[in-house]
Amino acid sequence: MLCCGRTDIGMKRKVNQDSFFCEYFDNGMMLAIVCDGMGGAAGGGIASGLACKSFVDAVSDFADDYTPAETLTRTDERLIRKVLADAVDYANKTVFERAEEELSLTGMGTTIVATLVCQRTLFTVNVGDSRMYLVKDGEATQITKDHSYVQYLVDTGKMTAEEAKRSVNRNIITRAVGTDTHVEPDIYITRLPELAEGVKQDHVCVLCSDGLTNHVSPEAIADCVKHACAVDSDRQLGTIAEILIDMANEGGGSDNITAVIVTV
Repeated sequence: MLCCGRTDIGMKRKVNQDSFFCEYFDNGMMLAIVCDGMGGAAGGGIASGLACKSFVDAVSDFADDYTPAETLTRTDERLIRKVLADAVDYANKTVFERAEEELSLTGMGTTIVATLVCQRTLFTVNVGDSRMYLVKDGEATQITKDHSYVQYLVDTGKMTAEEAKRSVNRNIITRAVGTDTHVEPDIYITRLPELAEGVKQDHVCVLCSDGLTNHVSPEAIADCVKHACAVDSDRQLGTIAEILIDMANEGGGSDNITAVIVTV
């Protein structure tokens, strides 16, 4: 299991309001997170940084004392789901209270997408429109679902998925961390099959901000990372993340771009 990420300001923005983090735990678990801030030149970066750190701190406190079973039970899964929900709640409270303290930060918020890998199970949590894709054999599956205005229109049959990709309103999100006293995250559990004998890893997770997905299709993401399972170091994964960022910049680079790659 390897993990590495990269972030870039893009071609249009004056500051980078994205934050990301990867962490390995002694018990064999691994955590990756991407946050995309909003709320003015300073607010967005502060919100994403606070949320990222608060979330990681909360999950780390749990992981440091947790010994995973060789096979996760439903009780284990419920426990980890609660840990992630509580971590989002803690991040939300941290950002909201900071905004309450400083008038200039009023309304700031951030997306969160994070995955906690335990054994061969991915626990993914999402608020906003940052995404996680799971890539296997060159095909990408979007694990998360955007909390966005255009996704709502697609869900209610008022817009097609293709129209949503081109909509001028595609960056309007309907949920964010830190903008209210409470936020409800979505949590997904993805159970991967056991590895074949002699195979170290066979799935690739890509966590990213919309600065990537606005310009790079899921098919192009899958093609870019298709050989990621063959690499031997986090640094080599970082090179693949840099290629994804280059692709987004070549497509226009209209926003900050962050990509974190995990092999499982």
